[in-house]
Amino acid sequence: MKLKELMTTDVYSVTPDSSIKETAELMRKINVGSIPVCEGRKPVGIITDRDIVIRNVAGNGNPNTPVRQIMTENPVCGTPEMSDDEAMNLMAEKQIRRLPVVEDGQLVGIVSLGDLAVNEMTDMEAARALTDISVPSKPKGIQK
Repeated sequence: MKLKELMTTDVYSVTPDSSIKETAELMRKINVGSIPVCEGRKPVGIITDRDIVIRNVAGNGNPNTPVRQIMTENPVCGTPEMSDDEAMNLMAEKQIRRLPVVEDGQLVGIVSLGDLAVNEMTDMEAARALTDISVPSKPKGIQK
């Protein structure tokens, strides 16, 4: 199945200059854990609730900080013609749970691991993808 058949097309986004507070309020309002960061409709980043907690709250904690200071830049993106298997493999390889979908450089949708699991994958395939995505990378210099 192609991503264009699975993706959510009614995607909210914020700008790089949006404040963390505005972004967190939008996340709460629409009940999501990540939002693409766009200049116009061109994705330049993605911000997650975890980014807000780890990169802002645990640091300086300023709710007026622009999203650009804590977002993940150059997000991994898919295309509407990408298959669900290709998307699942890309998400597992890059250890991401949400994939912005871009056509001609413009954000046209977003697909989550849950979208893929519900629509096409068996429980076993979804579990494999989630396991691959959830494998923590060990920070350099940290030993157990």
